[in-house]
Amino acid sequence: MRKILLTLAFCGLTFIAKSQKQSVEESTYGIQTGILGVWGYNEAKLLDQVALRIELGLDSGIFGGTFYDGVGFLMTPVITLEPRWYYNLDKRVSKSKSIAGNSGNFVSLKIDYHPDWFVISNYSNLRVVNQISLIPSWGIKRNIGNHFTYEAGFGIGYRFNFAKSAGYSRNQGEAAANLHARVGYRF
Repeated sequence: MRKILLTLAFCGLTFIAKSQKQSVEESTYGIQTGILGVWGYNEAKLLDQVALRIELGLDSGIFGGTFYDGVGFLMTPVITLEPRWYYNLDKRVSKSKSIAGNSGNFVSLKIDYHPDWFVISNYSNLRVVNQISLIPSWGIKRNIGNHFTYEAGFGIGYRFNFAKSAGYSRNQGEAAANLHARVGYRF
């Protein structure tokens, strides 16, 4: 009788442990690179399935046209705040898939600020107009081993250019897209 009770208690504890709500990590740091930039980030837990991603990096761009002799390349600083809702953590765990490092699908509101601090370019005296963008996005984040990650996402939103601060007559707003594919290392 004692063995039966111990077996039932053990099975009951297993079911209770299995039914717990999955959660993002308290805090995770890393670096990422893509075709157009390099970034360092921290994701901090806000709620069980919501993390706030803070990112500092350099966004890159390629330009050309009638005003330039050839093709130009630039890198400019970017500061990003991005609340992410990882909506499929429970499903991943139920299928015995890892959620380490916040591995999962997410929906986010990406807020980018590009300040006019400096520009790294093959042309001299380039400036970037201060701009901010708000882009609702969808993406995936996965691990390769214990430390390497990859991430992809897309979204469409709005960008506001503070053109008056650069000497133009008026500020300007426009549609903006977020299309990213990155690989990285998580510490």
